[in-house]
Amino acid sequence: MKILVTGAGGFVGKNLCAQLKNVRDGKARCYGLGAKGQADPCIEEVYEYDLDSTPEQLDAWCREADFVFNLAGVNRPQNPEEFMQGNFGFASTLLDTLKKHGNTCPVMLSSSQQASLSGRFGNSEYGRSKKAGEDLFLTYGAETGARVLVYRFPNLFGKWCRPNYNSAVATFCNAFANDLPYTVNDPSVELELLYIDDLVDEMMAALKGEEHRCEFEGLEVIPKKAPARPGGDWGADEGRYCYVPVTHKATLGEIVDLLGRFAAQPQTLMIPEIPSGSFAKKLYSTYLSYLPYEKTAFPLKMNVDERGSFTELVHTLNAGQVSINISKPGITKGQHWHHTKFEQFIVVKGHGLIQQRNLNDPDGKVLEWEVSGDLIQAVHMLPGYTHNIINLSPTEDLVTVMYCNEVFNPDKPDTFFEPVQSFRNH
Repeated sequence: MKILVTGAGGFVGKNLCAQLKNVRDGKARCYGLGAKGQADPCIEEVYEYDLDSTPEQLDAWCREADFVFNLAGVNRPQNPEEFMQGNFGFASTLLDTLKKHGNTCPVMLSSSQQASLSGRFGNSEYGRSKKAGEDLFLTYGAETGARVLVYRFPNLFGKWCRPNYNSAVATFCNAFANDLPYTVNDPSVELELLYIDDLVDEMMAALKGEEHRCEFEGLEVIPKKAPARPGGDWGADEGRYCYVPVTHKATLGEIVDLLGRFAAQPQTLMIPEIPSGSFAKKLYSTYLSYLPYEKTAFPLKMNVDERGSFTELVHTLNAGQVSINISKPGITKGQHWHHTKFEQFIVVKGHGLIQQRNLNDPDGKVLEWEVSGDLIQAVHMLPGYTHNIINLSPTEDLVTVMYCNEVFNPDKPDTFFEPVQSFRNH
């Protein structure tokens, strides 16, 4: 397939083109689409049309394209009349050029919730221009039989989104990442939010003819099945429009609260809860993409003494913490036990010995594991067992990653001194 993307230099266009090229080059194999030269369906070429492209390029690419993503549009013109020119005028040019070449390949249109012209969007000049573009595309489908995919996107967010433009999330992320002022007039205002990776995944499904179809009642999505005949009449159970099935709802107050916690992470070390697929996970990735150079790396507090150092790396709300321990040559650390707390020691550099003894073993048997960065393994520190770690090298530091199931609480440390008392002669 040869893919034409208009508006390729915009937020959605950059992300979509990057992933299309990953598929084309064989780097993304998760969509059931082949790379160039592989079995169909495959992506052979990606044509990127934007403001600096020429009419001649548009003409040639409309002749060759097997699928068109029309993302071009105007969001913030100087004059309201430019909405119609940018959102309707270019759509007319694109469809006329496809007609000129008799190319009835599938065409996708990036529209907006504002095209519903309902609720707070009832008097939206931008919405009217988007609705005109939708009607133009749907009429084109009926006339030519081409498969038309009209998506009404809600508020978009993700990496490469321009702040202080038309995305509140981008504006807030940029403000928190760069210590800039921001304003929230009403924290209770709720947004429906669509993450860029979820949008791109839907575009890949659309390439394979697996788009999600719907009708709209105002802003409400009513899922439907695909029309039996592209461009023809629609039955009651068939959808003229398309939608991305994964969106999130969050208030402005919830968004800035999360961003405040993200921004404090270098001081607290606390990674907020970011379950798979959650809005928090997607927002955190978005926030990180706005960090300036000077905030991308941050110092950690190293607790240093003559034995080496101990540095906490990451705290979590419900899964404990990760730390790095450095032991000088010949040093023994630990010599304590826990009631409930459990740990894992993972030596990544050097040569050491881990010892544990069950406090209730009348024979005082010591269990031992010789560990090395040359053969990385995780060793559990068992509750009720006193344990230590010994650097066996006379010259090299012992570096150990330590996981603990809870963040250290100085008021209830659950840590009690007790020598392991090894009987091994080193």
